[in-house]
Formats: sequence, structure tokens, C-alpha cells
Amino acid sequence: MSDSSQVFLILGATLAAFVWGRFRYDLVALAALLATVLLGLVPTDEAFYGFGHPAVITVAAVLVLSRGFERSGLVDLIAEQALRVGDRLILQMLVLSGTVLVLSGVMNNVGALALMLPVAIRLAREHDSPPSLLLMPLAFGSLLGGLTTLIGTPPNIIISSYRAEATGESFGMFSFFPVGASVALVGLAFIVLLGWRLVPQRAGKASREEMFDTAHYLVELRVPEEGKAVGWSLRDLHQALEETIPVLAVVRGDKRHAGHAFHGTLDEGDILLVEAGPEEMKLIEDKAGLVVGPEPPSDDEAQEGEAPDEPREAEPAGETSGEEEESKRTAVDTEGLQLVEAVVRNDSMMIHRTVTQLRLHNQFGLHLVAVARDGGRLNQRLRDIRFRAGDVLLLQGGEGEIGESLTTLGCLPLASRNLTLGQPRLLAVSVAIFAVAVIAMVLDLVPSAVALTGAALVSLLVGVLSLREAYQAIDGPVIVLLGAMIPVGQALETSGGAALIAETLLALGREWPMVATLVGLFLLCTLLSNVINNAAAALLMAPIAASLAEGFGVSLDPFLMVVAISASCAFLTPIGHQSNTLVMGPGGYRFGDYWRLGLPLTLVVMAVAIPMILIVWPL
Repeated sequence: MSDSSQVFLILGATLAAFVWGRFRYDLVALAALLATVLLGLVPTDEAFYGFGHPAVITVAAVLVLSRGFERSGLVDLIAEQALRVGDRLILQMLVLSGTVLVLSGVMNNVGALALMLPVAIRLAREHDSPPSLLLMPLAFGSLLGGLTTLIGTPPNIIISSYRAEATGESFGMFSFFPVGASVALVGLAFIVLLGWRLVPQRAGKASREEMFDTAHYLVELRVPEEGKAVGWSLRDLHQALEETIPVLAVVRGDKRHAGHAFHGTLDEGDILLVEAGPEEMKLIEDKAGLVVGPEPPSDDEAQEGEAPDEPREAEPAGETSGEEEESKRTAVDTEGLQLVEAVVRNDSMMIHRTVTQLRLHNQFGLHLVAVARDGGRLNQRLRDIRFRAGDVLLLQGGEGEIGESLTTLGCLPLASRNLTLGQPRLLAVSVAIFAVAVIAMVLDLVPSAVALTGAALVSLLVGVLSLREAYQAIDGPVIVLLGAMIPVGQALETSGGAALIAETLLALGREWPMVATLVGLFLLCTLLSNVINNAAAALLMAPIAASLAEGFGVSLDPFLMVVAISASCAFLTPIGHQSNTLVMGPGGYRFGDYWRLGLPLTLVVMAVAIPMILIVWPL
């Protein structure tokens, strides 16, 4: 079997694994790298060359600088102004999507979205509008903004590094701006003026109460006289139940203790605020002897037919009468419980794991109260839920520690995020450091990887952010993906596979205008980026683009620019880009919702990008 055939088999299996999604994409990329090494397609002494590649170093430095902008308060300052927009939907969409578009040009686009996502959700809740109308335009705006500069998105960095290897000269910081800015502005105008009408409206999910419907599940349980649970700690209660049923609060007399912070033992008359459905209620009554209701019924009530301390089975939502439902809502008070919503990121350690496997309470001090998926609450047992990227979690934890726990778990806090203006000194220093790095790149004083790494180092030395925060900012799976796939992409080129694909496209395109070949390359790369990581798509398509340019005997630049733009046009699916996945849960979107706006937006981008590329980067 020829080398090119072996590469195609490995890439086919790799793409299938990416689409399947059962294994993390960084592990899949490592497996592909090792397969190429074992088959002799990549020399053993070059197997890990990709991890020291300038593109990988640049991406890591950009992630650190992005966290520095957040830490200094620069983005929060912008976000605070965005919150002042009025109640006109189009104006909200323009301000939010326009802001994230600008931010994505100077920082990682996923980071920009993560900072503006809580702002969008808060606006939706304040004005009682469906968040779905704001979140998909916000995600697509972050992708469009990444097109404008070298550091806006990993595909631009990859394409610039490939050009440096092929021609000895890389693209500059603003080489992408003429085409990228034109595409971004037209795309934003399309979304705000027309495209938002194609976004599905998931009405009734704006507030936390509506998404999780907690009033139907939060119940008050009393520890009766001589009950089994007298003298138990909450840990004893959980062990007896063999179930992760969160106790949100313990009420003793006039004092109320948050469940995660209660370390004493239960006494007679204590009230437990518990998140439980009918099945869990039955389990609690049988194994712990707790009964429903804040107070025991009086003698008069008992004479009317209800025995004291008789357990009552909780009725599921939809089966209670109006009066019973209203009384239940009145009895349950969640004020002061420090509940926070968070969305599971693509790189989260929680994915495919359960709350028991994560030891969420013991290790992170968090209670899992509820999980929402596709805009609605999951009603299955919490301990049986395996988390997915995009899930929205309702959590309880200590106010001081919950932020760090969410960062470690790989979750993004939503509307509970408090805006802080940071320190003015750090704000000015952060902007100045970045400006110096940009000037160094524009004047070609040092390569972009060196300039940005130097800026990240100076940010650490002057205290813009701590070393721990810097390491947390680096997206490990993306770094591993890039480091592993760079040698695989080179194997596609050295084995003759890229030339073979290019020859096929050349044979089909010789009778057509050159622009038709560019359209075909754009569509092929776009489809690829919608099912695998956009950085991986750029790595695989760059050698094919180079072979096409060589076959036609024309300039390499327009072909590389087509790949750079199309690799970031992952508008068709929620799995094509992390930005799309992050808004899926909070917006209540389904897999098939994205193409409704994404397909016409892709066509608009292509219609603008290809003529602009031919003008700015002629053949």
C-alpha cells in the first residue's frame, strides 16, 4: 500500500472519530500522530516537532494575553457599557454581536464569547426576551471577528506559519484585515438586519426558574421526633440514601445554613430544603424517615383525617392542583442559597462523567441541583446523568470558592457573573504591553510567536495575572490537537496525498474559471470545519491549497486566504466550533437549528470573501 493511501486511511479514521465525538479530539489527534509514526510516514525524530511549532506557541501566548485582558478589567469595562443598551432587540443584537466581533479581533474568540455570554443572558432576562434570539448571533459574531487579525483565531495563525515555511515570509498582524473586516461587517449587517429572523425562538426559557422549573422540585422535609436521621450529618444522610440528592439548606429555628456549609448533625425539628422528585422523595422517606412539611400538623388537622407525621408522596409537575402548586411555591424560599448557573465547555473534565465519578461535593464543594439540556430540565436522577458539552448546570457552593471550582471543572458561569472593573493600573499596563507587541509584529522586528510570548511573559512579571491563572488560561486540548496534527498534515503533503487531491481538483477545474476552483476549495474546507475542529481543518487543507496553486502556476496567497476564511466559517453545526457549543444549552438550541442561519450566512461570507481575496491578493 502506498504512503498516500496509508495517510488517507488514517485521516479517514481520524475524521470519523472527530465526528463521532466519543473520544476527546486531543486524544484522537495523538492517536493519529502515533499511527503515522509507527507506519513510518513521520520520522520518529520529528514526531513531536509540532509541539514546538510557532503556531502552537502563538496560540498559547494569545490565550494568556486574553486572560490578562479579562483579569485587568478591560473587557468588563466594555461589557458594563453593553448592559446599558435599551429594550430594542435589534439594538441589543448590534451592540452585543458588534462588541464580541471587535473583541475577537484582539483576543481568542472563544474567550471573547465567554465574557459576553453572561451579559447577553442578563439582557434577555431583564427585558423578558428569549435568549435564543441573542446567543446564536453572538456566537457567530465571535467567529466573524476572529477573521480580522492574525491572532483572532487559530486558523489564521496556522495559515501564516504555513506561508512562512513555504515562502519564507509569514502573514503580518493585519494582513487578514482587508478581507476579514469586509466579511465581518457584511456578515454582522446580515445577521442584525435579516438573519436573526431565521433563529428559532425558544420562548419561556429566559429565567433560571423557567429553565429549571425548581418550584416543582424543591421541597421542605422535617426531621420528626425520634426519626432515623436525628444525629446524622449530611454525609451520613447521603451514605444512607446511596444517592446524590442535594440538600440546599438546613433551617434550625430562625437560622438558615447553606447545605454545602452545614457540618453539624441533624436535630429533631430541623427543616431540610431538598431538591428531589417523586422517586427521590420515596427513597428519603423510606431510608431516612424525613417527612414533608415545615411543621407537624395540629391536633385539629389530625382529627380531620391526616395523621401526624404521615409521609406524603410528592406529586410530579403537572399533576398538582392549582392551589397545591401555589402553596408549594410559597413554602419554598431559595433566597440566599448562592445558586449559580454554568455551562459545560467542550474541554471540560466533566464530559462523559457523572457527578459521583467527579466527587463534585467532596472534592469541589459543589452541590448539583439540576441539569438542563436543549433548553429544558433533565428529569432523570442526577447520579445517572453523564454530562455533555453545552449542558447548563444549576449549582450551589461557597461564594468565595465557586469561581475557582468552575474554572477547574471547565465550566463557564452564566448570568450570575458579577462585572468588576479591575484595577486601572493593570488595565493601562495590559493595553500597553499588547500595543508594544503589535507594533513589534507590524514593523517585523521579531516574529509574532516571539512578540506575543514576550508580551505574555511581561504580563506575568508585572502582575497583570498570576502564573496559576496563566496556566489555567492555556487550553490544553487545543495545544495537544495542534501539536499532534501538524506532523500529520505534513505527512499528507510529503506522502503525495495533498498533490493527489489537488490533481483531482485540477482535472475537474481546468475547464472552469479559476474562481470556480476557489469556490470549491472554500466549500470543501467549510464542510470540513463544521464536523472537526477548525484548526485541524486548516492544517489539513493548507497543503491541498498549496498543491492547487502550484498546479495552476499562480500565487499561493489567495488559496491560503480562502482556507483561512472558510476554516472559520463553522456556522452549520454546534460541534464545528466551541462558540457554537457554548450557546447551545443556554439558548435551548437543537442540532438542526444552526444551519437555518448558518447556511445563508456562509453563502454571504463566500460571496464577499472570494471577490475581496482576488482584489487584495491577486492571482
